[in-house]
Amino acid sequence: MTKPLSGIFTPNIVPLDPRGEINEGELRRYVDWLIDRGVHGLYPNGSTGEFTRFTPDERKRIIKIVCEQTKGRVPILAGAAEANTRETIKACELYHEYGARAVAIVSPFYYKLSPDSVYAYFREIATNSPIDVTLYNIPMFASPIDIPTLRRLSEFDRVIGIKDSSGDVAFMGRMVNTIRPNRPDFVFLTGWDVVLIPMMLMGADGGTNATSGVVPELMRRMWDLYQGKQQDAAMEIQLRLIELFDTMLYSADFPEGFRAAVELRGFEFGKGRQPLSEAQSVDRVALQRVLQCILADFGVVDAPLEGCVTRSGDLERDKVAQIAQEVMSKLRERGVI
Repeated sequence: MTKPLSGIFTPNIVPLDPRGEINEGELRRYVDWLIDRGVHGLYPNGSTGEFTRFTPDERKRIIKIVCEQTKGRVPILAGAAEANTRETIKACELYHEYGARAVAIVSPFYYKLSPDSVYAYFREIATNSPIDVTLYNIPMFASPIDIPTLRRLSEFDRVIGIKDSSGDVAFMGRMVNTIRPNRPDFVFLTGWDVVLIPMMLMGADGGTNATSGVVPELMRRMWDLYQGKQQDAAMEIQLRLIELFDTMLYSADFPEGFRAAVELRGFEFGKGRQPLSEAQSVDRVALQRVLQCILADFGVVDAPLEGCVTRSGDLERDKVAQIAQEVMSKLRERGVI
């Protein structure tokens, strides 16, 4: 029997070359880096991977590259959401051939659907997919999967779990209470990084967390501490990671903050497919400096040569202060002041 999914799954960003095309070599290097630093699995073609900004053929290529490079070392949860059930089922068939462990399929998006329509959508996929299916609930972007619908879908053997990105801890508890009595093997993953430990206290099996694409060693350490029943130590890391997560998420259009942070770990990820204005480009440089200081606190990168300002909790103020400090440092070097 296949082992259920659990642990830290990285919804990896896709590096792009100067032409804006998939940088296969850098993607393969990134996959090895993540696995070497302890993530339990990979989740390509997720929201952090900007799946909607790639063509169907590019999405297939991304999964193929990740599967080839992983070589079975960790399970792959492949994002397989397409615009309709026919194309989604074809993606399920192909990713099964590539060697993915399971697929994650977001609830129908763009059109706001009723719970019955959401059920019918997933029923069609569940009865035709050759690979295990994980439901993906992200109500801010797609039709929500409510608990009665989840209960009905959990009756399909092919539906093995749900990834919930609502961030609602109580909702996680309600799902676990409803489904686990009849499906003890059903997998619950959270996509909201800042409540991973609280979600696991509620019964979650792990998470698909974008922060693990930046600091995989810290996310794995937090997981190991929790599994070792050192909950206080795990929560200490959880609380410290909130600042990093909030800075990456709220300081720029998602997932630009995460892309900027990964580059600080030594990767060339290039410009994303979403064009940036001139102001946003300057802001991204400032963001990288603030992120570098936060990562330096964790001991994963060196602090910038100009040093770090004392953080106030106000990101905009911190970025301005960091830039001002760097400017003053450059002026001193030139003997201007």
